[in-house]
Amino acid sequence: MTAVLNPAPTRPPAPPVHHGDPSQSWIRTRGAASALTALLVGTAVLYLWNLSASGYANTFYAAAAQAGSQDWKAWFFGSLDTSNFITVDKPPASLWVMGLSGRIFGFSSLSLLVPQALMGVGAVALVYAAVKRVATPTAGLIAGAVLAATPAAALMFKFDNPDALLVLLMTLAGYWVVRAVETSVGRRAAMWIALTGIALGFAFLTKMLQGLMVLPAFGLAYLVAGQARLRARVLHLAIGVGAVILAAGWWVLAVWLWPADSRPYIGGSTNNSVMDLVLGYNGLGRIFGNSGGGGGGMSGGAAGSSFGGSTGLDRLFGSEMGIQISWLIPAALIALVLGLIARGRAPRTDLLRASMIVWGGWFLVTGLIFSYMSGTIHPYYTVALAPAIAGMIAAGGYALWLERSRWIGRLGLASMMLAAGIWSWVLLHRNSDWLPALEWIVLAGTVVGAALILLGARNRFRKLVIAGLVVGSLAGIGGSASYSIATAATAHSGSIPTAGPAGAVSIAPTPSAGTGANSSELTAILIGAGTRWSAATNGSQSAATYELASKTAVMAIGGWSTDPAPTLDQFISYVANGDVHYYVAGGQGGGRGGGDSTSSAIQAWVEANFEGTTVGNATVYDLSGYTD
Repeated sequence: MTAVLNPAPTRPPAPPVHHGDPSQSWIRTRGAASALTALLVGTAVLYLWNLSASGYANTFYAAAAQAGSQDWKAWFFGSLDTSNFITVDKPPASLWVMGLSGRIFGFSSLSLLVPQALMGVGAVALVYAAVKRVATPTAGLIAGAVLAATPAAALMFKFDNPDALLVLLMTLAGYWVVRAVETSVGRRAAMWIALTGIALGFAFLTKMLQGLMVLPAFGLAYLVAGQARLRARVLHLAIGVGAVILAAGWWVLAVWLWPADSRPYIGGSTNNSVMDLVLGYNGLGRIFGNSGGGGGGMSGGAAGSSFGGSTGLDRLFGSEMGIQISWLIPAALIALVLGLIARGRAPRTDLLRASMIVWGGWFLVTGLIFSYMSGTIHPYYTVALAPAIAGMIAAGGYALWLERSRWIGRLGLASMMLAAGIWSWVLLHRNSDWLPALEWIVLAGTVVGAALILLGARNRFRKLVIAGLVVGSLAGIGGSASYSIATAATAHSGSIPTAGPAGAVSIAPTPSAGTGANSSELTAILIGAGTRWSAATNGSQSAATYELASKTAVMAIGGWSTDPAPTLDQFISYVANGDVHYYVAGGQGGGRGGGDSTSSAIQAWVEANFEGTTVGNATVYDLSGYTD
C-alpha cells in the first residue's frame, strides 16, 4: 500500500522536439526563409562561379554527353559515340541529364556542368529540409552548410562525373524516408517508401551498387521508428524494394531484350551484358579487387596511388581521402553516439532518433565499405558520405542541444567543437604552406567555443552557451569551408580529380589523351571523313578527345580499359564495309591501355596493311578503299 501511495521516483521522459519553440531552438528561427535563401544562393555562387574554367572536365563523360545530345540511341544507352560502338562503363542516368541539357541549350562546357552544380544546390536544400522536419530550421541550415562546405562536394558538383546525381538521389531518398517515418497514415507512409525506392532505383542507374549502400540504414530507420504496425512496416519496406527493382530494372531489361547487334557494346563488361557489369567491374570487383571486365582492381592500394590509400579504418583519414571528406567526421561520430544516448528515453517513434539512424547508418555502412574495399576506389567517391556527415552533425548536435541543461549535452557539444578543431588542425598542418595561420585560428576558435559552452553550466553564464555554439561552429567548419572555396576556385580535368588547393594531395598523373592529342590538322580530316566512324583509336580517353574536337563519332578500341571489343575480325569487317576512315595510332584508355591484346592485334594489322602519315603530331592511317 505504501508503495502504491508513494511510488519510486522516476526520471522525467526525454524532452520532445519542438519545431518552433525559441527556448528549444539553437537560435531564434525568425527569418529562417531568408537564411535558407542565403544558404542556397551562396551554394549556387560557390558551385557556379567560373564553372567553365574546367572546360569539359572529364572528357570521357563529356564525349558521351555530347553523343547523347546528338543521337537518341546514344542518349538511351550512354554510348561514347553517336554511331553507338560502345557505352561508358557506367549506366546512363547522369548522362541523360547532361545529354538533354546539351540538346536543349546546345552542347558546351556550361550546358554540361551547370546541371551538376544545380544538383549540388538541390542536395543542400534536401538535407536542410530533412533535418528541419525533425529539429529546427537552424539545425537544417547547419546541415546544409556542412554539405555545401565539404571539399569533395565542391569538387564533384562542379564536375561531370556521375557522383553529383548519385548524391542528389540518395539525399532525396533520405528525405523521403524521414517523411515516411513521421507519417501516421499507412497509405501515405507506403507512398513515401515507394518514392524512396524509386530514387534509389535511379541511383542504381547512375552508379550501380553504390547507389544501394544506403538501403540498410533507410530500411532500419523505418522498421524501428515507423508509426504503422510492425506488419504494415514490413509490407511497406517490401513495396520499397519492389520500387527499387522496377526503377532500376526497366533499363537493364530493355538492354537485355535489345538485339546485341543493333546496340552498343556494354563498356566495362566481359560479355556485353549489364549484369556482368553489375556483378563484376562495377560491383563485387570493386569490393573484392577482382579486375573483371574493364575494371582493373588494386588490392589494398598504396597511399599516393589515387586508389584511396591502404585498406583499414584509417583510410578515410589518410593522405588521399582525408582532405576530401574527413574534416568533420570525428565531430559527426561524437554527435551520433552521444545524440543517440541523449534520446535513449524517447518513444520508439522518436523522429530525431530515426533521423540519426538514417544519417548515421548511411555513414557507417558506406564508410566501412569504402574503408575496406580492395578494388578500384578514388578519393572523390567520398562525396557520397557528405550528406550523411551533415545530417549526423545537425541531428545529433540538436539532440545534445536539447540536453544542454545536463552534462551530457554540454560535454557533447564541447567535444564536437574540440574534435572538429583538432582534426582540422591536423589536416591543415599537412599543407602548412597554404594559409599557415588558419590552422591556429580554427583550433583556437573551437577551444574558445568549447570553453564557453562548459562555462554556461553556471546559471549566470547560461547565455555563454549560445555564444560558444556560434564561435565553435564557425571555427569548426572553417577548415573544411576554406578547402571547399579553394577547390571551387581551381579548374579540374581528367579522370581522377581531387579537392583542395594545389599541392594539397599527391596523386598519380591523370591518363593523357594519348599521342596525337587533337591538333587542328587532325580535327580537320576527322570532320571531313564522311564515314560511320571518322576514325578508330585505342581507348576511350583518346577517342573522347577526338570526338569533342571534331564532333564526329570515333571508335574506342578496347573501351575504357580492356573491353574485348571489337575483335580483329570485326574491325576488319568494319574497314571493308567502309565504316571507318582513319586509324589514329597510339592512344590509351583510362585503365591499363585500351584493350590489351585486342588493340595490339588491330594496330599490328593496320600497320601491316596501310601506310602511316603524320598529321599534326599523330600517326594516322587512311583505311579507305580496303577490300577483304
